[in-house]
Amino acid sequence: MATKSISRRLLVSVLSVYFVLTFAVTCIQVVAEYTTTKNYISDELRTLENTFSASLTRAIWELNTPQVVSISEGLLAIPMIEGVLIRDDQSELLTQMGQVSEFENSRSNTSTGHGNVIHGADGLFGYTFPLVFEFSGRSTHVGDVTLFSSHHVVIDRIIVSIYFMLGSAATKTAFLIGLFLLAFRKHLTKPLGDLVDQIERIDLDNLGTAQLQVTELEESELSVIQLSFNNLIGKVSSSQDELKQAQKQLLKTNDMLDQQNLMLEQEVAKKTANLSQAMMDLQKQKYQLETQQKNLKEEIETRRETEKELVEKTNQLENTIENLSLAHGKLVESEKLAALGGLVAGITHDVNTPIGVGVTATSFLADRLNHISKKFDDKSLSASDMKSFVSESRQSIDLLNNNLSRASELIASFKQIAVDQTSEAVRTINIKQYLNEVITSLKPKLKKSKHDIFINCPDDLDMKVPAGAVSQIFTNFLLNSVIHGFDGRDEGRIDIDVKLDGEYVDIIYKDNGNGVSEEQLAMLFDPFYTTKREAGGSGLGTNIAYNLVKQTLEGDIEASSKEGEGLTYHLRIPKSLENALPQTHR
Repeated sequence: MATKSISRRLLVSVLSVYFVLTFAVTCIQVVAEYTTTKNYISDELRTLENTFSASLTRAIWELNTPQVVSISEGLLAIPMIEGVLIRDDQSELLTQMGQVSEFENSRSNTSTGHGNVIHGADGLFGYTFPLVFEFSGRSTHVGDVTLFSSHHVVIDRIIVSIYFMLGSAATKTAFLIGLFLLAFRKHLTKPLGDLVDQIERIDLDNLGTAQLQVTELEESELSVIQLSFNNLIGKVSSSQDELKQAQKQLLKTNDMLDQQNLMLEQEVAKKTANLSQAMMDLQKQKYQLETQQKNLKEEIETRRETEKELVEKTNQLENTIENLSLAHGKLVESEKLAALGGLVAGITHDVNTPIGVGVTATSFLADRLNHISKKFDDKSLSASDMKSFVSESRQSIDLLNNNLSRASELIASFKQIAVDQTSEAVRTINIKQYLNEVITSLKPKLKKSKHDIFINCPDDLDMKVPAGAVSQIFTNFLLNSVIHGFDGRDEGRIDIDVKLDGEYVDIIYKDNGNGVSEEQLAMLFDPFYTTKREAGGSGLGTNIAYNLVKQTLEGDIEASSKEGEGLTYHLRIPKSLENALPQTHR
């Protein structure tokens, strides 16, 4: 039979493990070098944000597209940049150069003012950072920039290191193979071959004189094998003598076993008769069990039919619930859009007034300028005419400045509130200033009545929350007070008290309107509950406010009222969602 060398097996096993370890370590080193270089390139992309963000922000703000393209070409000229992608604040593409790729959530976190590293297909990766324009103390997000690099750039930087690591691993492996071959041949293969030769020459009929004598073992494991084998030969020789004596004793024992077997056969015959009777009893029990099993199967089948009907009913109920949830979501969204549409209509009317005044002042100023110019050409211009023109021009300019400033404030407030109501982004707001902006955006609806709104709030109280949620909550409260609370009243009063309590802000909204009954108060936050359904009310205003406070702002809200004594909302909201503690929702 063909044999396999132990030394070869050991050598193959050791070298296989070494090859695997060397390959794994080399791969880890290559991956580590690749990752380090890739992170370094990502850091270099981050540094480009400080270099180019200001000029790109100014160019986009000024709608200077040629300058945006020029800056993009400059960025693309940098060796590590494979592509450039620039978009405005509406995600519309401004310029795209080089290799680019679409990434999921590529614009996430850009509105918060922080960039993020992104990864995509085709070996591309990049860094996205927002472009924020600071103007008059306001931060406006005007777009974002994505710089792309690829694994080819990383590999070009680390290719020399990879060749060095591969060469080092190959050299160490070749040296180790030669060293192992020499050591295994000297200390294992040759001594083991001598032992095998002597073992094959042993005379089995004369084990008393059979002893191994290999002088090159040098007190190794093979010398222990040689000593153990010699002891085994001695024990085998002694065992042969004992075996001969045991054979004689075995013959006597066999005779005694024959007699015992005869007695056992007789006993087995008796036991077999008893076993036959037991088998008959078992057959009867088996028949009874089969009958019971048949009845059980029929009962199980009946239960399965019942369970099937229950599953069908459950699926129908789940579909109905899902359809109701979708309908509720659509109604909530339409309610938000309807509120925003009313805001647009009202603000348009208010903006038209100062702009119309400005147009009138501009026309008057143009007529006066033509009149003065004509007198100047006729050389009939007097000092009194010039003095009158200067006075009228100054009045017209003051009128223009005042009305344009008023229109600018209205548009700025409307833009901020409209953007917030369509976004759930977390940002820092001055709560007193923001509430005034909400009230300003609702002036077209509030100016039709003589209702007074008073805000009692510290001037320096800032909150880091989704501003859109705050806007929607107080828009719903104010409109509900005007539509429901002050129904039938010409004058009303609304008080908003805001104070800081540790890490939370307590807000008490109170009007002196009609109030609600205890039954109506119990259903105040229920969806679709309204007392103005015949007038087009949806019943979603207070429900939306309740969900925004509980879920979006992670706070608490309570309402209290008595008929004829107005309605009060008590809100407790974390000052910053990052420091919010678990609340007990009632």
